[in-house]
Amino acid sequence: MPVGVPGAAGASATGQFGFGKAQFWQVASGILDRVVETQSEAIHQAARIFADAIDRGGVVHAYGTGHSKAFAMELANRAGGLVPINRLDSVDLILAGWPAEQVLRPDFELDPEVAPALLGCYQIESDDAFIIASNSGVNPSIVGVALRVKEQNHPLVAVTSLEHTRQVPSLDSSGKKLYEVADVVIDNCGPLGDALLELAGGGKACSISSLSGALIGQMLTAETIGILLERGHQPPVLISANVPGGREADEKLRKQYAGRIR
Repeated sequence: MPVGVPGAAGASATGQFGFGKAQFWQVASGILDRVVETQSEAIHQAARIFADAIDRGGVVHAYGTGHSKAFAMELANRAGGLVPINRLDSVDLILAGWPAEQVLRPDFELDPEVAPALLGCYQIESDDAFIIASNSGVNPSIVGVALRVKEQNHPLVAVTSLEHTRQVPSLDSSGKKLYEVADVVIDNCGPLGDALLELAGGGKACSISSLSGALIGQMLTAETIGILLERGHQPPVLISANVPGGREADEKLRKQYAGRIR
């Protein structure tokens, strides 16, 4: 059983709260509190994986499709973040020769050919680790990458909604879901379908996974830096390019990982 699954949160509070910004925050803040209260150990275990990889000179590869791309962007190539984080981006398949219309199709996430082609776009080494974010964790473009990562013996962290993924079938030919493949699972504590506020005529609106993902991403960054500092290492952290000297300092740091990070 992957680390993180036993402490997963229960059902989300999504009752009738009216509608508007105050109602959204009432429900959303409860979910964010639940992430902090229930996912601390899983985040610590994931940060240890990150720190171990960085200690060995490795890179952490972050991946998500759809709106989960925002999670990978939260970790990679941003001010205050760790330098050796590489974002896997499906757009790179276009540079590798895939037709743009194929990569940009709405059902792209269902394509089983994504995994081998996408991983082939990057320089991946034995000391590297991976983190994959997917709210549902069931599509072939996600599960296929996760399976190949584990076949190559890389540590894998998953960020997903356990409430959602446990209620829907896998769409991958393996029958697996992301959380079943990962070494550490971080639950974003979101509900089935991601949306929070109930509409009087049925359905729900206003999603949470991007907010909880950003929280998890920054907690992971902070915890990884804390572990590296405890080990007596200076964490390689990016400075904003929009402050004096930032671009120059960042360029020196990036040279250590030339060809391995975007």
